[in-house]
Amino acid sequence: MADPYGFLKHARAEGAKRPVAERTADWAEVYVEQPRDVRDRQVRDQATRCMDCGIPFCHSGTAGCPLGNLIPEWNDLVRRGQWEAASERLHATNNFPEFTGRLCPAPCESACVLAISPLSGGAVTIKRVEQTIADTAWEEGTVRPMPAAVSSGRRVAVVGSGPAGLAAAQQLTRAGHDVTVFERDDRLGGLLRYGIPEFKLEKSVLDRRLAQMRAEGTRFVTNCEVGVDLTVEELRAGFDAVVLAVGALRGRDDRAVPGRELAGVHLAMEHLVPANRFCEGDGPTAIDAHGRHVVIIGGGDTAADCLGTAHRQGAASVLQLDQYPEPPLVRDDDLSPWPVWPLLLRSYPAHDEGGERKFAVAVERFVGDEAGHVRSVHLRKVRVEKDADGRRQVIPISDEVEELPCDLALLAIGFEGVEPMALLDGLDIQLSRRRTISCGADWQTTAPGVFVCGDAHRGASLVVWAIAEGRSVAHAVDSFLTGSSDLPAPVHPTALPLAVR
Repeated sequence: MADPYGFLKHARAEGAKRPVAERTADWAEVYVEQPRDVRDRQVRDQATRCMDCGIPFCHSGTAGCPLGNLIPEWNDLVRRGQWEAASERLHATNNFPEFTGRLCPAPCESACVLAISPLSGGAVTIKRVEQTIADTAWEEGTVRPMPAAVSSGRRVAVVGSGPAGLAAAQQLTRAGHDVTVFERDDRLGGLLRYGIPEFKLEKSVLDRRLAQMRAEGTRFVTNCEVGVDLTVEELRAGFDAVVLAVGALRGRDDRAVPGRELAGVHLAMEHLVPANRFCEGDGPTAIDAHGRHVVIIGGGDTAADCLGTAHRQGAASVLQLDQYPEPPLVRDDDLSPWPVWPLLLRSYPAHDEGGERKFAVAVERFVGDEAGHVRSVHLRKVRVEKDADGRRQVIPISDEVEELPCDLALLAIGFEGVEPMALLDGLDIQLSRRRTISCGADWQTTAPGVFVCGDAHRGASLVVWAIAEGRSVAHAVDSFLTGSSDLPAPVHPTALPLAVR
């Protein structure tokens, strides 16, 4: 049983970060690598704050964790120092806790009972405990390959090697199916590899999990665009089922802004991908923030990734713009009552490293020099409203125009769904109004035997939702191939978090 007084004995404490000057001089993860005994003691204290709350909303799929992580159970095991048992409970619901422990924004923490009142000292640091359990398991060698005992003789193709595709592949391989993952890039991992900066996820963490999957029997093929390098006819002939985990990488753009065509104005991924390739040893990037005045348009995770990358590249200055008003520092119960995901000002480690943030402003135009390169931006104060059809409108509220230097602009304003691809044309799959791939209650698309999961299905979302959908689609594919399945299915295709209901 948990200690119901633990939160009164120990204050909430995040992991210590390396000094700003040190971490912006390299690409290593931002957190201090502590001695094992110090780390274990601190994290055990944090796990002890998880009380016997009775109804743990933290592992509810609608408010907290869509994976249904057994958070109170492994918190109590950590409190008692039973790290291997905690790892077993954690891996029972999550294939890749070392990813979610680093990358997930932790809806479980906002749904924690201790998050109801600031008098409690704040939510349990669930994310920190999760990462420490996972890292300890790898250090102690308790994460081992789990190959299937019996082969089903059925072949499954997974298209895409992001977190959704990898989760589906691992589950199906362990169920005894012959699984091949196809990736169009030269390396595996999807956005984990080329979208997430090294300082948030060192790629050695990804590579060791891929090594485990290979040892279990999953096959990987890179530099292969399915529908082009492998035709749809060859795909259908060679596999009994197909899982589409192709992501939602169509970047949102705003071509209507005057000056958008100027050199030096880029989508965020045009900056992040080559920066990650540089860390992989592929040579210098053509889009480098060194010595430049960088303006980042957008207020979300991708914008923060661009911010941290610009700092490490040696930007002269960095300005981040957000069209919305500055959010509150504490939960407003009228706007976002517990346990829904709260509207808060979210600061990432990159924000501690420098730069400026402006809220309720928008770019009126990009101004270029005689050579056609951006040199400044014009900003106006704005208000965001929705029209009668629910479409967002950005309305200027001032005649005053502010001009600021800018010789590198990065548009981090989100994604608009699945990119056009020959594979979907060949399968005769039409995108939905949201430019995603629809499916039925069994995760099957309009093409028989073809399933979908992750961002390709729900739109750009959290890594934890990608893994949950990958696990669920594996259950559906296993049932399709064998008639039944013992694999878990944590979410339904229509599942939505409470925050967007």
